[in-house]
Amino acid sequence: MSISSGESFEFRLLHELECAAEIPSLEDEVLHLHDQFRLRLLRYAVSMGLKAHDAEDVIQEVFLALFRHLQAERSRANLPGWIFRVTHNLALKKRSRYRIEDCIDESVPQRWTAELNPEEEIIFNERRLALRRTFNALPEIDRLCLQLRAEGLKYREIAEVLGVSLGGVANTLARSLARLRRSEGGRLCG
Repeated sequence: MSISSGESFEFRLLHELECAAEIPSLEDEVLHLHDQFRLRLLRYAVSMGLKAHDAEDVIQEVFLALFRHLQAERSRANLPGWIFRVTHNLALKKRSRYRIEDCIDESVPQRWTAELNPEEEIIFNERRLALRRTFNALPEIDRLCLQLRAEGLKYREIAEVLGVSLGGVANTLARSLARLRRSEGGRLCG
């Protein structure tokens, strides 16, 4: 709707207010992104060796940084990649304060897709343990690539978060998935 020069000031002001009401506030946008990414970021930070309470602190810092980033009208291109990159950097900084071996925290909730009978649960737990051992034996960059891919990031976003080449991400994921498949006897789909 265009406003002609003959229309009243009040009408133009009302029109501007209506347009502004359609634009979500910066706080609403950050809260929406927080709701969308919080659990994914928490899992990622914990997978990097942080305790759950330290991972929560990192996530708070990430969204404060995001608010400041958007408030300063900086780039909105690839916000998910930006959020994971900042999480990665802050988690590394926080993790440097204590030993990784002491920090594996299983308190992050796991999702179960189906109820298992006792026999299936034993088989599932054995497979999970074997995969966990294989996963833990991978180099850190391989584990981080797998974790970010599991969180839904694209290869290019993973490359940006970890500061590696796109080809490096592809090679790392292929090599890591092949190793996980071998530990599963080829049963792992991919």
